[in-house]
Amino acid sequence: MIPVSRSRQIYIRRLTFDAHDKNNRHKPLKGLFSGQKAVYPRSFTRTLTIVNAISKFIIQHNQKTHRKKRIMAKLSSSAQTSREPAAKDAVEDFLKRRKKATINDVAHLAQVSKKTVSRVINNSPSVREETRDAVNDIIARVGFRPDPQARGLAFRRSFLLGLVYDNPNAQYIVNMQMGALDGLRGSGTELVVHPCDWRSANFLEDIRNFVESQRLAGVIILPPIAEDRDLLALMDELDIPYIRITARSGEDATPPIHAQQIVSRDREGCRQAGAHVGELGHTRIGYISGNLAYPSAHERRAGFDAGLAEHDVTIAPELEVPGDYSFESGYAGARTLLSHANPPTALICANDEMAAAAYRAAFEKGLRIPEDLTIIGFDDAPIATRIYPPLTTVRLPTRDMARIAAETLIQTEGTVKPTVIIDAALVVRGSSGPAPR
Repeated sequence: MIPVSRSRQIYIRRLTFDAHDKNNRHKPLKGLFSGQKAVYPRSFTRTLTIVNAISKFIIQHNQKTHRKKRIMAKLSSSAQTSREPAAKDAVEDFLKRRKKATINDVAHLAQVSKKTVSRVINNSPSVREETRDAVNDIIARVGFRPDPQARGLAFRRSFLLGLVYDNPNAQYIVNMQMGALDGLRGSGTELVVHPCDWRSANFLEDIRNFVESQRLAGVIILPPIAEDRDLLALMDELDIPYIRITARSGEDATPPIHAQQIVSRDREGCRQAGAHVGELGHTRIGYISGNLAYPSAHERRAGFDAGLAEHDVTIAPELEVPGDYSFESGYAGARTLLSHANPPTALICANDEMAAAAYRAAFEKGLRIPEDLTIIGFDDAPIATRIYPPLTTVRLPTRDMARIAAETLIQTEGTVKPTVIIDAALVVRGSSGPAPR
């Protein structure tokens, strides 16, 4: 029963109310649920309604309490001395009465301590294999999901890893998210994704609020914001481990950037692509660049130029148009180049999204690929093999890059600052062919 303090006792007027008896005083009933039958005067109707409502609540609460005790008693009585998990019918009975299982419920059902459940969740080697299997079985059956922030408070460390980005390429972001999840699988750490606006006046404040509110164990920073020195300084100020994914090593920057980093060799992959186009005999080549605010755009252009130079070929200034890695910018750029009085016989695009848009522009112009027009991309995104003919492109293993970044953060916890180099390589498919005569 719910105890009622003296200051909150519920008083009920006695039934022997006599309007002519001035000596009568309304005395409190000692037992609220004593079963005494009463008839109240009208002046106490509202009071009676309130009393009835409170009484109903108390009775319902006590019924729930007794029901829960009966369930737990049933589970305890069905448990074996060897601490085997509760019977299937007991678990089903429990699930009917609970919306969300807690760590205490898992402990009761598995007949172990709460600390043992916690050790199983965190893959502690001190738990016997049979006990671990029993607890994991109960966790799976009741659908228990540990709260990462609660675990962080209990273990004085975080089980959340952040990924921050500002990039219009949806497929690129999806690949990065999938890779980070690959790296965290089985670690007990979860990924928190945070898009941001690099151009916003509140950019740094937004990142600060995100990191502090989530109590992150570390942050993966994607390009182009991985080049922002103010952001990197903020990470150092917050004393949080981070790793940057970039196309340009921090050692090559002026002044150098000293941080954990995953560096992709975009320039080398593009050199191979440029050399491939030169080998095919193309001399009039159009180029759709990436966003020039991104170091990757400059690295890729430098690589293409180096490969073409091996065959004494250059990109004419009138055949270069700006893009921003989006489909729309690629389509607009390709239409401009293909409408030229002397159009190019090959189009090099700074990513696959823009290359796919160039396919559309070529189709509208009645051009055949690769007979009339060679198209080259970069990324080797899924779209590269979904369009026809399949796209010749530079493969950049973005998913692997994010996986390595996540694994590096949770394994090193910021104690070391390695540089991991990721190679990019040309993949020749059906969109590249000899220059038309």
